[in-house]
Amino acid sequence: MSNIVRGTMLLTGATFLSKFLGMIYLIPFNMLVEESGAALYSFAYIPYNILISISTIGVPLAVSKFVSKYNALGDFETGMRIYKTGISLMLVTGFIAFLGLFFGADPLAKFIIANEDVGGISREHGAMVIRMVSFALLIIPAMSITRGFFQGYESMGPTAVSQVVEQIIRIVVILAATFIIIKIIGGSVATAVGFAAFAAFVGALGSCAVLWYYWRKRKPYIQKKLSQQKFSHDIPTKDLITELFRYAGPFVIVGIATPLYQLVDTLTFQRAMIDIGQGELYDTALGVINVLGHKLVIIPVTIATGLSLAILPALTKSYTNNNRKVMNQQINQALQIVLVLVVPAAVGLTMLSDSAYGALYGIHQLDITGSLLGWYAPVSLLFALFTVTSSILQGINQQRFAVISLTGGLLMKILFNIQLIHMFGAKGAIFGTALAVGTAVALNLWRIGVSIRFPFTQTMKRFLLVCIFSVIMCITIWITKAIFGTFLQVEESRLSAIIMLLAGVGAGAGVYLWFAYESTLLDRVLGNKVRVLDKIFRR
Repeated sequence: MSNIVRGTMLLTGATFLSKFLGMIYLIPFNMLVEESGAALYSFAYIPYNILISISTIGVPLAVSKFVSKYNALGDFETGMRIYKTGISLMLVTGFIAFLGLFFGADPLAKFIIANEDVGGISREHGAMVIRMVSFALLIIPAMSITRGFFQGYESMGPTAVSQVVEQIIRIVVILAATFIIIKIIGGSVATAVGFAAFAAFVGALGSCAVLWYYWRKRKPYIQKKLSQQKFSHDIPTKDLITELFRYAGPFVIVGIATPLYQLVDTLTFQRAMIDIGQGELYDTALGVINVLGHKLVIIPVTIATGLSLAILPALTKSYTNNNRKVMNQQINQALQIVLVLVVPAAVGLTMLSDSAYGALYGIHQLDITGSLLGWYAPVSLLFALFTVTSSILQGINQQRFAVISLTGGLLMKILFNIQLIHMFGAKGAIFGTALAVGTAVALNLWRIGVSIRFPFTQTMKRFLLVCIFSVIMCITIWITKAIFGTFLQVEESRLSAIIMLLAGVGAGAGVYLWFAYESTLLDRVLGNKVRVLDKIFRR
């Protein structure tokens, strides 16, 4: 159990730092390119993210599961064989994906941008940005499979460090290129956004260098394990690839879940907003939903992302050894970590949406942007639960059901997205995403309960406690906003938004942590990983 928490904290910390940096850089980036530039940026990144998942075919996480399984059986050679085979496979699929995105940029941009007269974004610019981001597909698939191999050995450090380094290099290149092109050379926003998209390729090169360093460092340990091996399953390469694909298929479905929902918005949002007479707002609203606001919403989900990466090898090992008691403990802990940490984060972001958006991205059209963020924030809990429940399904060999649950959710998004936008305006797209992800989560939880007869009683009791503490936190934030609102106008001053955000987060988080700590909820869920709070609250 401690390995799961330790691995979760390491990967969550790295993922959180990566996502936090990914949010912070948008502050100066948004000042340089504005909302229209952010929308243009999303046009390239959403199909790119989908193709990244498809080109890897879910192999990195599948390799993690595969290596963990055979390591538990004492067969280290089989894991090494599948890693070498996977590297070759990733180089091929990455190159094919690059060709598809590069040469398909023009028709894709034409399909996404329905009307060039609305929003001021041309199809030519959209195609250029898509081509610039496509180069990253050449190396990221092969790079990511190495992360999966290390995770199979329950070694989370290489993934964590390479992830942070990749993000730092990418952000430096984005901001430097954007500033030079717009402020020094006097170039266009479209050109700056194109080079910002190309930064994904440069960041991936940095990540490769880090993974190479770790490979050289861990190679003696891996070779020692191989030399101590007493037997091998001697599985034919064809059967190895077949087993890998059986694991990998559902992983790609889970990996492209969020980009697929965003793709539906990208393809339908402009047309639907024009239909209801709000076409002039589409680029601002889409920038909030798919880029700027999404960066904020996805931060609590990093907890689930780190947890899903950490729990999979351990859960696979418990399932392979048929250790039902440990398996149930691991699933309970995974679900409860998400609820204890993500619920208050989502609720707090909802309460402070105006202040958060105004402080980070500016107060321009805050009545629209802040409101959209407030509606979007609770969806982060659903994203987190979908990530973790899908990982649990994969750990208990029910990975195929993840395809069914996501298909059900995606169908809900496709069927109701336009109707919801017509009914509720821009926030209808958020409601469509919530309906889709909620459907997928409900199906996943049902399958977990049915397949292994998992008892949800303990998790539900602690979820009720989390809800009670979150309500108290909401009241605290409301009082804080009322007090500071007497002399601060968030809609009129960015400084006021920053002060309000800091005050609200400080008061709300302090109250929630105090109740969760004094009730021993944090101890029961996170174990001895909350010792830092012992000094703060002087237990």
